[in-house]
Amino acid sequence: MKTGHHRWDRLLLDARVATLAGERGYGLIEDAAIGIAGHQIVYAGRRADLPLTPDMMADRVELLGGALVTPALIDAHTHLVFAGHRAAEFEQRLHGASYQQIAEAGGGILGSVRATRAASEDELFAASLPRARALLRDGVGTIEIKSGYGLDLAGERSQLRVARRIGEALGIDVLCTYLALHALPPEFADRRDAFVETVCREWLPQLQAEGLVDAVDAFCEGIAFSPAEIRRLFAAARALQLPVKLHADQLSDLDGAAIAAEFGALSADHIEYTSEAAVARMAAAGTVAMLLPAAFYCLRETRLPPIDALRRHGVAMAVATDLNPGTSPLQSLRTAMNLACTLFRLTPEEALRGTTVNAARALGLDGRKGRVVAGHDADLAVWEVGTPAELSYWIGGNGPVALFCGGERRY
Repeated sequence: MKTGHHRWDRLLLDARVATLAGERGYGLIEDAAIGIAGHQIVYAGRRADLPLTPDMMADRVELLGGALVTPALIDAHTHLVFAGHRAAEFEQRLHGASYQQIAEAGGGILGSVRATRAASEDELFAASLPRARALLRDGVGTIEIKSGYGLDLAGERSQLRVARRIGEALGIDVLCTYLALHALPPEFADRRDAFVETVCREWLPQLQAEGLVDAVDAFCEGIAFSPAEIRRLFAAARALQLPVKLHADQLSDLDGAAIAAEFGALSADHIEYTSEAAVARMAAAGTVAMLLPAAFYCLRETRLPPIDALRRHGVAMAVATDLNPGTSPLQSLRTAMNLACTLFRLTPEEALRGTTVNAARALGLDGRKGRVVAGHDADLAVWEVGTPAELSYWIGGNGPVALFCGGERRY
């Protein structure tokens, strides 16, 4: 670097940085420096390797007091835009009702659909923004938000528009996923085929044309939609050049993860019942395994995802909150990391990669987010902890002391 270099906007010093560069390890740099210009990281390395004095390098120099810096966390699977809550179902499950029984009695997803349809867009925004803020306070700098509680064009549009508004209000990246086949709406109760056709031929192209769809999702399950119906939706998404992801093999093995891999899906999510053959297909397709331990915990499931098979086949594992009103009312990604370690036996390193590097892959943001390296977005979380493992070790407690998104301090 020449002495006449363009000055950086910000230089962070007196920090230990878990860069997550490379495919293994935390990539720790002691006494590190992070240079930021615009919204990008332009330097991440040893302070001793800076060619000039800090005040000559940047307009603003900040000392972080020996704190640990990681990439800002990425919550790559949420349903956080909804109205109402489902605490009554929580009680019903504790009295012995199953998820399937509640759904068949008109509760479950359809309960959230009724509340969400009844809310205005402003009411939906007011109800949902605090949940997104809670994730930010937990160290999250990028959020994926799914629709799926409208089940008609107006309701889905409203959810996706609110998701976009949340990103603008908080100054963070929000990716919007059209959860097109989530549940069968009551007005189509006896017309499944017509619903799938309407979604594929009318609503999906319309919502994409309005700039509201970054990816397409569905729920492949006995109580939801069949493999044949999923294939129809994914073919429609492919024709529109939209990436897909899938709620797969959560309650049974319908070969959902293999279908996801067949369409080159960004991720297959839940996957408690996924077979090793399907894991091999995910590996070949580069499909990320999205682990959602809070739903496993809340539903008191006992069938673990095939973690050993995922490791054997080299499938990237991501971890997310699955924040939703029914089966995972979790507003802390760090708690999801702890649950992934405790319940699924991930290592703290796997959990951190699962909420940074691999979460970025699951959103199609590989190479842009999830690491503290030059050329990536300057999305950084600053923690007063001694080691990266503490991010998975503590259950609750203090979040980061600072969060930067696109080079700007959010708090």
